Amino acid sequence: MSHVLVIESSARQQGSVSRQLTEQFVARWQSSHPDDSIQLRDLALEPIPHLDANLLGGWMTPAEQQSEAEQAALALSNRLTDELLAADVLVLAAPMYNFAIPSTLKAWLDHVLRAGVTFQYTENGPQGLLGGKRAFVLTARGGIYAGGSLDHQEPYLRQALGFIGIHDVSFIHAEGLNMGDEFSEKGLAEAQARLAQVA
Repeated sequence: MSHVLVIESSARQQGSVSRQLTEQFVARWQSSHPDDSIQLRDLALEPIPHLDANLLGGWMTPAEQQSEAEQAALALSNRLTDELLAADVLVLAAPMYNFAIPSTLKAWLDHVLRAGVTFQYTENGPQGLLGGKRAFVLTARGGIYAGGSLDHQEPYLRQALGFIGIHDVSFIHAEGLNMGDEFSEKGLAEAQARLAQVA
């Protein structure tokens, strides 16, 4: 039995293509893996603070010297990191905002990319500690960006996940969603077909 952690990052609760893809992915996954457990974290309903002095203090200050704000920031980071550590499969739903990922998803990454916990520094450079996990990234894009110079989602997420040892990453892009009905329908259909293959 595997544990699946799903991270939603769309600012919209209604009319979100990335949320639609997530629902379809989870339904197909549960059908194929009925014994697996699914955990959902919605970064729009439960926003995570951006990296700040309190979080840095919580990481770097001895426990007995931490302020209440630093302790609270560290407790949240620990909870998010523990969720990731417990997961066998990670699903990131990431609409494209201004050529990149939502700031809420970046904030989540800033809490879980942690030296000594999810990666470590060695004499040969950084080494990820989360090997063996799989990740699926579901994106929704108004234009067509895959493989182009304006796609700052996939390269960044591959690097960030690889940095902590997650190298088995599958991307499912729904593209052309704001380019008229023909492109939108085609882009969504292709994403759904790809989703059906991997889930």
